[in-house]
Amino acid sequence: MASSDSTPLPVISASLAPVGSKIAELNESRTELLNRIQGLKQDLKNWRSKLDTQVKIYRDELSELKKTLNVEVEQLRTEFQELRDTLHQQHEDVTASLRNLGLQDVSESAKEADDPKVEGKDEEMHTSSVKENGKEENK
Repeated sequence: MASSDSTPLPVISASLAPVGSKIAELNESRTELLNRIQGLKQDLKNWRSKLDTQVKIYRDELSELKKTLNVEVEQLRTEFQELRDTLHQQHEDVTASLRNLGLQDVSESAKEADDPKVEGKDEEMHTSSVKENGKEENK
């Protein structure tokens, strides 16, 4: 029995040698993969940091643009209000001057003068359609 016990040991050792080399290969491959993962994690961290910096820069720029735009819009509103006030004052001044000259409600008399012209144009158009057709149409 002693001889049978000694024979299996070299056979087991010989069969374990390829397994040992496979384990060493796997450990080496695992180490390489872990190193790659660590590198990728670091790259991702750097990328996120750069992205966060860019986002902050863009937000700051947008904030400044918004402030500038709001200031410009407010200036335009003020200028338009001043123009509106000036025009209103000029209109009141012209109206007062016309009243002082005795030309009250010039705009009303101008409207009355325009109305007969419009009616006259309608009559002219009706007459021209009669001439073209040679007979009068009842409309």
